[in-house]
Amino acid sequence: MLNRPASPSRLRERLIDSERLMEETGCYDGITKLELRARDPLKFETLHTKLRAFCVSAREMARRISASPGVREVGEMVVAIYTPEGDAIALSNGIMVHVHTMSRFIKWMIRNGYEDNPGIRDGDIFANNDAFIGTVQVPDVMDVVPIFHEGKLVGWAGAVCHELEAGGITPGGDVCLAQERFTEGLFVCAEKVGENDELRRDYIIRCERNLRMPIYWVLDEKAKVASCIDMRESVKSLIEEVGLDYWMRVSKEFIEEGRRAQLARTRQLTVPGKYRGHTFYGHVTEGKPGFQPLGDPNWLYNMPIEMEITTDGKITMDFEGTQPWGYHSMNCTPAGMDGGMFVTLTQHMNFEGLVNDGAWMATELKLPEGTWTNPDNEMVATATSWALLLPAYGVFQRLLSRGFLARGFIEEVFVGQVNSPMIEMGGQSQYGTPFGMAHFECAAAGSGALAIKDGLDTAYVGWNPESDMGNIEIWEQNMPMVYIGRSIVANSGGAGKYRGGCSFVSTWLINKTAHLRLVTSEHSSRVFDNAGMCGGYPAPTCQKHRVVRNSNIQELAEKRLPLAHAPGTDPHKSELEKRIGGKHEIVEGPYITAPHKSGDIFTHSYNGGGGYGDVLERDPVKTASDVENGFLTREAAEQVFGIILKDDDDGYPVADLKATNERRAQMRKARLEKAVPVTAWIAAERKRVADQDFAPEVRKMYASAMKLSPRFAREFRDFWQLDPQFTLAAE
Repeated sequence: MLNRPASPSRLRERLIDSERLMEETGCYDGITKLELRARDPLKFETLHTKLRAFCVSAREMARRISASPGVREVGEMVVAIYTPEGDAIALSNGIMVHVHTMSRFIKWMIRNGYEDNPGIRDGDIFANNDAFIGTVQVPDVMDVVPIFHEGKLVGWAGAVCHELEAGGITPGGDVCLAQERFTEGLFVCAEKVGENDELRRDYIIRCERNLRMPIYWVLDEKAKVASCIDMRESVKSLIEEVGLDYWMRVSKEFIEEGRRAQLARTRQLTVPGKYRGHTFYGHVTEGKPGFQPLGDPNWLYNMPIEMEITTDGKITMDFEGTQPWGYHSMNCTPAGMDGGMFVTLTQHMNFEGLVNDGAWMATELKLPEGTWTNPDNEMVATATSWALLLPAYGVFQRLLSRGFLARGFIEEVFVGQVNSPMIEMGGQSQYGTPFGMAHFECAAAGSGALAIKDGLDTAYVGWNPESDMGNIEIWEQNMPMVYIGRSIVANSGGAGKYRGGCSFVSTWLINKTAHLRLVTSEHSSRVFDNAGMCGGYPAPTCQKHRVVRNSNIQELAEKRLPLAHAPGTDPHKSELEKRIGGKHEIVEGPYITAPHKSGDIFTHSYNGGGGYGDVLERDPVKTASDVENGFLTREAAEQVFGIILKDDDDGYPVADLKATNERRAQMRKARLEKAVPVTAWIAAERKRVADQDFAPEVRKMYASAMKLSPRFAREFRDFWQLDPQFTLAAE
């Protein structure tokens, strides 16, 4: 029934009424009783499972239509079904961050009168990638289509893909050099981009003329539209089966059930109370090419987080005391913060797959206006908002894990999120055409440790629970480079009784191009933002990247001489320097390199996760295996873990248990000798605080937090027993 207008019931009034009922009753849409579930629980659960199956099936179909290796290989996509008011009923696997961001997008259109102009009709297609409307960042492009049944709007189908190229100031999607909105790339601001189930030609032309590699974006649009149509037709068939009245009621009961399930799960797994955590994030960009002068070249962000769990199971996250937004690409919006909350809950508490917007309704975010979590200026850049999101929600994961631990659910404890750098590139492709893309093998970093075992090696990131680095051959088809090797980065997991998962390093040869630029983004320069837990160490930071210009690798290959396939573990001279000639450079991210050409070599390493528990309690036998397999060096085994190794008759490392016990006894004794009472430590540190004996970045960080948040300023002064008028002077 194409071109039929939306239901005359007026969507905006219906949305306002639904929110009023929620506020008055505490239950979604005023549903105080799950009548349909009580009447026929088997039918109820079967339908919910069917809806999820619709979403999963549509996603898998769309992945096979997409041209983007980010979608096909890595799975950077999610699809979902929504109520007419825009609340998520069911979702697929994938990047579950975007389920409530799409909800915000739909609700924004409803609130802004889209029912009248441009109209909401059967066959319409709407798209958005504006974070202040409802997404996380520019490359997260979402499409939604309305679902009509006999002229009545009965829901929405939506899909999101992470695009690998967004047309910004630098090639790729996560434009780290953006300091204002105007340099982030192609914005699609809640636009009607198609009618009668077909994308508009003028929209396709705009994409083709504003993107370096429009094939990814355009074919992903078609893939998303196909998935939405597939879900739409499945929902319509389901309505024919169960009846419209039943559908309109049951879809809302699913959400209310999700809200109650989230509260019940929280009560089951955690202990009520207030939990506090902290992390930091910082960048050193002074003197690096490409960075604009609007913001500070070197800066540090403070992220104090308070999580409150009430006796009824509600979780509230309060970001009071964090920093103001800045002229950088790492600001976030409330939509993005919702996304961080959603993807964390789906991994830690709602992992059975039937999660929906009900889980979000059982939580609350307190995002102080004017901070990076909730900018009061919609012109700020949000291109790499994950840079701050991931460390912040890593704290949330560790706070939840404290609750699990307090309740006795040790096996649920997970150190959590990993903030890992992304590499992007652009210039001339191996086919002689312009190109730009983000390399999404970063979606397989090392996870944080668990309370019962080591973290996952090269198999986790916070934003996509189905992490996959993708096949080498596929990436080589899309970028002018070939792999020399992928290798585990030794010592990249945070140390502990259980270590964090290790990351990997890729080494590439630039191939068949005269011009290639490399950009890295999204990870702290010198700040530990992948923390440990219960005595575990944070994951290392400040990864170095190596470049070899004008290398002689082709000559070595022609002579069949040995090549270097990884930087290696020698801290003084890499394997590249030992085996390959040329001009060698070491760079620290974030950066944008001078142009490269065929024959140059570069490496890029990712990050591991934090550790759990005392390093001196680590299993020596397990550590010997780690050394044998390249996850740990002998030096780290002895110096960090106190484990002495020797070689067996075949030359393999084995633990010397007697020597290890002696070494650990010495380390414990040294700990005690260096220990001081907490009161003495606080007194010494208090003098530093009173004297403002900080690095300039630290002083400015605390000064801005105290200026923006009177509560933080008061608590800071009270803790350090400072004068009530104490202020920090930022240089």
